[in-house]
Amino acid sequence: MSREEFISSFQDKLTTSFGKSMEEATNKEAYQTVSLILRDMILRNWQKTQNKQREKDEKQMYYFSMEFLLGRLIESNLINTGLEKICVEALIELGFKPEEVFSEELDAGLGNGGLGRLAACFLDSLASLNLPGHGMGIRYKYGLFQQKMVNGYQVELPDYWLKDDYMWETKRSEKAIEVHFAGNVQLQSADGHLQVEHTDYERVLAIPYDVPIVGYDNQFVNSLRLWSAESMPNSFHFHSQKGTDYYHYLDYKRSVEQISEFLYPDDSYYEGKLLRLKQQYFLVSAGLQSIIRRFKKKHNDFLLFPQKIAIQINDTHPSLVIPELMRLLMDIEKLSWDDAWDITIQTVAYTNHTTLVEALEKWPVHMVKSLLPRIYMIIEEINERFCQSIYFEHPALRNEIANMAIISYEQIHMAHLAIVGSHSINGVAKLHTEIIKKREMKNFYRVFPERFNNKTNGITHRRWLLNVNPSLAQLISNTIGDGWIKEPRKLIHLIKYTDDSSLQDEISSVKLKNKQKLAKYIRDEYQITIDPNSLFDVHIKRLHGYKRQLLNLFHILHLYQLCKENPNVQFTPRTFIFGAKAAPGYHFAKQVIKLITAAADKINHDPFVKDKLKLIFLENYNVSLAEKIIPAADISEQISTASKEASGTGNMKLMMNGALTIGTLDGANIEIRDMVGPKNIFTFGLNSKEVFEYQQNGDYRARDVYNSDQRLSAVMDTLVNQSFFQDDVEFKNIYYSLLYNNDEYFVLKDFDSYVEAHQHVEQTYRNESSWNKKSITNIAHSGKFSSDRTISEYANEIWNIHPM
Repeated sequence: MSREEFISSFQDKLTTSFGKSMEEATNKEAYQTVSLILRDMILRNWQKTQNKQREKDEKQMYYFSMEFLLGRLIESNLINTGLEKICVEALIELGFKPEEVFSEELDAGLGNGGLGRLAACFLDSLASLNLPGHGMGIRYKYGLFQQKMVNGYQVELPDYWLKDDYMWETKRSEKAIEVHFAGNVQLQSADGHLQVEHTDYERVLAIPYDVPIVGYDNQFVNSLRLWSAESMPNSFHFHSQKGTDYYHYLDYKRSVEQISEFLYPDDSYYEGKLLRLKQQYFLVSAGLQSIIRRFKKKHNDFLLFPQKIAIQINDTHPSLVIPELMRLLMDIEKLSWDDAWDITIQTVAYTNHTTLVEALEKWPVHMVKSLLPRIYMIIEEINERFCQSIYFEHPALRNEIANMAIISYEQIHMAHLAIVGSHSINGVAKLHTEIIKKREMKNFYRVFPERFNNKTNGITHRRWLLNVNPSLAQLISNTIGDGWIKEPRKLIHLIKYTDDSSLQDEISSVKLKNKQKLAKYIRDEYQITIDPNSLFDVHIKRLHGYKRQLLNLFHILHLYQLCKENPNVQFTPRTFIFGAKAAPGYHFAKQVIKLITAAADKINHDPFVKDKLKLIFLENYNVSLAEKIIPAADISEQISTASKEASGTGNMKLMMNGALTIGTLDGANIEIRDMVGPKNIFTFGLNSKEVFEYQQNGDYRARDVYNSDQRLSAVMDTLVNQSFFQDDVEFKNIYYSLLYNNDEYFVLKDFDSYVEAHQHVEQTYRNESSWNKKSITNIAHSGKFSSDRTISEYANEIWNIHPM
């Protein structure tokens, strides 16, 4: 399509869709018009891809995830279809500002953090590599929440991202699925076969909305299927004696709609937990039924199922895939237990994303038994058979059966279910996988050593470099050619230019322009002026104790105290940028946000500091905001407590855009160090072995560290002595949690090493040539962390799917 054809199509669509002339059109209507033009092209390719997949009958992979953090699709769809340049030029010619038009698309509220963003990157890579792989998720009406800062406090507002039509989805009402909850289950034997009768259940209609996932420059389009819960006409909750009461029907309708209303309902109370469990079963039941429906159009023999279908469960949330697939195969398709179990094992694979105990899901037995009676029976049988196999086949582990059981102490352990019911269990970084195998799940590794493997996470370089940093992308293409766009490993060719002074200067110039752009955004949105020539130190991720935003802040407060003690102290001006949301019920994390904003208010208005320090907390951190921040970052804060971060992907995005990492030897930081070399990354702190030993031995004393480091005690005392903050009560919980709860995440222990690492950053940044050389080195090695590499490993080693 030429620019002239695009303009003609734009004018035609604007008239037929909105009845507007060019002069009357708003930015939103311009965005919707561009989307309609794109949809026409995408839908044709989508249909061709689906027809080809049906015709070839190749094996398909389905990625089940509670999150898909897509961000805006307008720009990535333009890039992947090859229309970006034409569209931008056409919009400018028509009198629009492309960035303002594109920003009319709201971020899809389908995810929260790294888990969901990883799933989105994986979908992009699957399509771009011509691999038949699709997403299965929930079409949440409201996302996690819109974060608003009020007097420095996080306030959660509804994220109604669907207030306007979502331009990329197609409703498939004709493909609706019924999902059943609660009721009574009776088992009977007839002709040697088990007959299951499920009565008095609650019926829920699952309506699929399909979103096309467009591959880069290949006309290949996969699908993300999102399920929306709707009530069944004339259906009631039969448990109630008021089962036919009109008002009870309204209650039923409302309870059904809640299933797909919110991403992650608050599970700190019973009803919230129940709703989360409902969401998880709703997703897996609807998804599996639709997969089986498609399979049966071509095949009658279910023994072929694992040869045609692969299912990946993204963390433990979709673990009910295992008993639900067993139910469908046995109760509906009439397979034996042994055949159904073999098919399930061969089909399902599980990705573990965490070693944090609180993140390994468990459900009360009574809750599952009541809400999912048939599923509970199947889980109970899986557990019984597994425990017996341990007892008879692994006698050395008999004393561990209670700790390995799927059902124990009136809890159902979903990670255990996922391990027992999958043929592959993978970690997401080398260290993480070793921790799983040798520590957290070592007994399972002894039973199933062949199932455990590593697949280090990756990011889609098309969005996180080509899209968000076009100036850098063009500079790279000018230097080594554009082959890296399809083969990201070719970025390594940049390594021969690390000493090229002209490239160093151009890299520096691109970074400065990106920093100027971010500085303008901050000035316009927050009325805070920051110096683009200062060092931009970026800490953007979910707010959690183990991610240690608090450690970063303590260092900032230390620098501030140095400035106060000696106004003439010399160091490179720094701008510290935070972006983070805290879970609504996570009070400690919300207190840390308040502490950051209170410190920012103090520092940014102190004339003694002048321009040496600025501290910014950017509200409502999401994909679109990350796209503004990442190209401008000089330093990437990856400072989680060693062994707690499974991998991280923010570290990869920032590295790819030329930021240098300051981080612990945790997650993928270790692999980044191995790639770029220890001279091109700033590492500090305890390693995972040392953390584990402290936890095992119990010989860490936070108060001893506090007493022995005057810098640290001076910073911490500001939380309670009114020397910095007027209220000595506001932050006392942070103070006491560190000293009296013994600093669970070793913030105090790593403080000295962290300060020393930042001094090294300071010295390095003063030498512009050395800094730019390190930056180029990081970009050159970032191709290793493309999700194209990750997905190729999954495809070849776990799913056995092939490019079409």
